[in-house]
Amino acid sequence: MPLVVQKYGGSSVSDAEAIQRVARRIVETKRAGNDVVVAVSAMGDTTDELLDLANAVTSDAAPREMDILLTAGERISMALLAMAIRELGVGAQAFTGPQAGVITTEHHGRARIIDVAPGRLQKAVADGDVAIVAGFQGLHPETQDVTTLGRGGSDTTAVALAAALNADVCEIYTDVDGVFTADPRIVPSARKLDRVSYDEMLDLAASGAKVLMPRCVEYARRFDVPIHVRSSFSGLEGTWVTGDTAEGEDMEDPIIAGVAHDRSEAKITVIGVPDVPGSAARLFEAVATSDVNIDMIVQNVSATVTGVTDISFTLPADSVPRATKAIEADRDGIGYADLTTDDTIGKISLVGAGMRSNSGVSAKFFTALRDAGINIEMITTSDIRISVVTRAEKLDEAVRAVHSAFDLDSNDGDAVVYGGTGR
Repeated sequence: MPLVVQKYGGSSVSDAEAIQRVARRIVETKRAGNDVVVAVSAMGDTTDELLDLANAVTSDAAPREMDILLTAGERISMALLAMAIRELGVGAQAFTGPQAGVITTEHHGRARIIDVAPGRLQKAVADGDVAIVAGFQGLHPETQDVTTLGRGGSDTTAVALAAALNADVCEIYTDVDGVFTADPRIVPSARKLDRVSYDEMLDLAASGAKVLMPRCVEYARRFDVPIHVRSSFSGLEGTWVTGDTAEGEDMEDPIIAGVAHDRSEAKITVIGVPDVPGSAARLFEAVATSDVNIDMIVQNVSATVTGVTDISFTLPADSVPRATKAIEADRDGIGYADLTTDDTIGKISLVGAGMRSNSGVSAKFFTALRDAGINIEMITTSDIRISVVTRAEKLDEAVRAVHSAFDLDSNDGDAVVYGGTGR
């Protein structure tokens, strides 16, 4: 039988009625002649509610205990979903991440999957049951502690299971009908993409498109797992995320895949860094000790008289305290004069594989921002992406301006958002 791995996000299993709807879809897939393995997220806002509870009882929660707490949300979902499937006359077994054989690194709250030993899942499937797996979690083999995978962990769980089980497809169910050319909450006329490459999806995800998380796409590209992004609220065909177009196919890839935006980043500017070999290395070595992922970097031209320069970089806003602490701890070694932070920035990115072979894309992009009165603070590019930083309050306007400039609007009416989160 074909093997299908499905993943359902929090909005898809937000209450008992939603869980029953998902159960019916899973049973339909099973009765259509497929073996089915499911990864599931916590119901609705459960994870946020658990975080609020933790913050109410302590100001400094131990990472190990926090992971034990947060994994409870997915355990609730998996058990209820298995019960709902059984109620429809199909066998189902629920497994925690560790029970499913998900092996991770030891970093609580941000662990990475290093292996999957799917023996128990394979047995459940061989017995004719649907295997339901709690997403977002795994087990570190040496400490035997449960760990969580961080943002997008359930997506990554699903793709990792699909790779380990050699599944035919990994279906990621969300509250929108697929991957769109922009966030339909900001651009209602955004067009759904029928197909997007791993590289384009990775850049869209890394640039703020929340329908898939970057780690999930990285895993899929590495193991060549086809992803089908679709809505759990409709039966429509979604968006296929796969490798590049096969040689010989009679089609021309569109120049632009979409416009992504991100409000979750902040900017750190280190002022008065000595403009000598090794200064930048010393700065970013300090940042690396705090385990922070850096996005964009800009170094100003050195002032000839002073011999110093300013270095700005962007990073996740919640990582700013760790990064600034690490930089300040090595202030004498780096030799900088001052440090400032700014959490009122936004990033807009234009992504498309067609940029490689089409001139004029950059000019049109910057012209659209100019005409909309958007000031640019930082720029970075790759062969399939252009990203700029601007003021957060201008971000929605910038997205709409660029989307319109590249004629990405749909002719089929406004996009439908069935839930409220895009997950």
